[in-house]
Amino acid sequence: MKVDILAIGVHPDDVELGCSGTLINEIKRGKKVAIIDLTQGELGTRGTSETRYQEAANASMIMGVHARENLKMRDGFFKNDEDHQLKLISAIRKYQPAIVIGNVLHDRHPDHGRAGKLIADSCFLAGLLKIETRDENNIVQPRWRPSYVLHYIQDWYHEPDLLIDISDVFDQRMKAIEAYGTQFFTAETSHEGPQTYISTPDFLDSVIARARMFGKRIGVKYAEGFISEKKIGIRNLDALIQNET
Repeated sequence: MKVDILAIGVHPDDVELGCSGTLINEIKRGKKVAIIDLTQGELGTRGTSETRYQEAANASMIMGVHARENLKMRDGFFKNDEDHQLKLISAIRKYQPAIVIGNVLHDRHPDHGRAGKLIADSCFLAGLLKIETRDENNIVQPRWRPSYVLHYIQDWYHEPDLLIDISDVFDQRMKAIEAYGTQFFTAETSHEGPQTYISTPDFLDSVIARARMFGKRIGVKYAEGFISEKKIGIRNLDALIQNET
């Protein structure tokens, strides 16, 4: 399936936290969107791989994504090496996205930064003719390089290159995040295991606060921020028009 946007997260829930508002916006505009989870999140303190699969499926339904798959790399121990790059290159060539959105390049969680670099490197390598990958039918895949690779922001200390208004879909975005009931705070899931950094009410409050902070910077209520190593251009100035404040 060819898609317009391929969102990639090292853990199930990374995409929801990082860019689900933007994905929902684009789906509502008629774009095709797929998600790849690199790992099953099996090292997470709360929940299990099985519950994460179900939560990811529920979140996908809420967002309306067209496809989602898990590459089953080892949580915490995957590497940015040839074997892992080839696996991701094959997935990129399978979906042929114009835009890839993935983990940030540097973060407090070592998996996030390592995944961000793996994603960036694989997007480049996927465009090289002499790297051969085959699909599930053993057919050689054509090379494919996305036009843009964006990295969603996962902590507070990054300065975004691009801010996208998600005000109209913010409630839907939060429902997608809250689909991960084992990971984030709800009264019903307080028995899931010991408290973690992300399972307290304060964490979801901070998710909302960051969206409001980004939104304030562009004169809207809520926004998501992205980093791009490539300069982003627009075709005309109409893209800059915002609601008057």
